[in-house]
Amino acid sequence: MDLELEGKRALVTGGSRGIGKIIAEVLLAEGVDVAILARGREALEATASSLSRTYGRTVLPLVADTSDKAQVDAAVKKAIESLGGVDILVNSAAVPGGSSSATSFIEIEDEHVLLDVNVKVVGYLRTARALAPHLIAKGWGRIINIGGLAAYNTGRPIATLRNVGVSALTKNLADELGPKGINVVALHPGATRTERTDAASEQRAKGNGIGRIVDAKEVAYVVAFLASPKSVAINGDTIATGGGTLGAIRY
Repeated sequence: MDLELEGKRALVTGGSRGIGKIIAEVLLAEGVDVAILARGREALEATASSLSRTYGRTVLPLVADTSDKAQVDAAVKKAIESLGGVDILVNSAAVPGGSSSATSFIEIEDEHVLLDVNVKVVGYLRTARALAPHLIAKGWGRIINIGGLAAYNTGRPIATLRNVGVSALTKNLADELGPKGINVVALHPGATRTERTDAASEQRAKGNGIGRIVDAKEVAYVVAFLASPKSVAINGDTIATGGGTLGAIRY
């Protein structure tokens, strides 16, 4: 199936590593020119150079911290100017694993909650808000927000809060932007194989519905479909991409 992505332009936040990097790679393979945004210049520029050589397409590195509105606004403006426009936004920038391992609300430090929500939820809002006027003017666009399956479980309160926030933000954006031609969807990955995954993590991930860890590229394939014109029937929803949760029925 032709996803009709050839010639489109995407901005992927958190694109220097992990799921964001693989999403950028899959979009490039589908004929999309990509801007990748991250805080660390060295890793960002190395990733951009490697992906550009591999796929022979434009990969624009943008150094910015999504917790800072001015940096986000400037980066989005540069992406639009350098790529000749942006059609797709994938929000994947977050503190890897969260800023706290607290499992009880008593253990939670305020600054950890505020940091995680500022980067992952308000950060997603910042990029969407900066890009929305451009997408509205074109009458078409896709925004895909990467959350996490922790939204559905207790035990790590901050992780739950930030990922529930991603879904809530997504639905609000979708209801407002959908009639303007812009679909907004969230994904909740579970344990996902990236360059940071070790053997112990792979073993723990086998308790899902497919009996193995999901690879980042398998999440990115779902993103590629949602980024395409073919996905117009899906708007405002959150889609789990963790290989299935045993025993749970969600409707």
